[in-house]
Amino acid sequence: MDVGEAETRDQIAGEREELAELLGGLPAEAWDAPSLCEGWRVREVVAHMTMPYHSSTGRFLKGMIRARGDFNRMADRYARQDAERYTPEEFTAMLRENARFPWKPPGGGYAGALSHDVIHGLDITVALGLDRRVPRERLLIVLGGSDSPRSRKFFGTDLTGVRLQADDMDWSLGSGRPLSAPAQDLLLVLCGRRLPPGHLHGAPAPRFTAP
Repeated sequence: MDVGEAETRDQIAGEREELAELLGGLPAEAWDAPSLCEGWRVREVVAHMTMPYHSSTGRFLKGMIRARGDFNRMADRYARQDAERYTPEEFTAMLRENARFPWKPPGGGYAGALSHDVIHGLDITVALGLDRRVPRERLLIVLGGSDSPRSRKFFGTDLTGVRLQADDMDWSLGSGRPLSAPAQDLLLVLCGRRLPPGHLHGAPAPRFTAP
């Protein structure tokens, strides 16, 4: 879906505001529940999402040097540190107050920023069993870049012999045995997540379902 920068930034703001509203209503114990990001609780995911708002460029560079250039290692270390540094209320306020913060992931543009927020939001809501549906316009933007060589390389998802088929919109990807689900669940499959039982349908479902 080819949309302009202004519309994409509006969608980013909408996603952050809605997630802030949702997070603000979570019970305290939900913040310590596991997310779909392996090894991270909800609080680590939110710490990672809000890192651009509370971390300086100097801290980022220092972290990359310490991690020997491994972004994932640096992000994991800071997510764990910041998860204990800030309260749920502070994280929620950060997300709401920075709805229009002009952060872009390196090489990803604003579409990449929207993808970052949408995917990590789903890491939280799907893991918690919350029935939040990402608006169709946002999903189309994110799905438009989800099968790029850059994305495939980053997530390393193997879809050999699998056709992803959304059952709530006209979207599909790949060829082979069909794997059907709502588009937002298939987005998580593309991102290497293993979903809770019952989300995916078709012969390949066990391959992408958590035990």
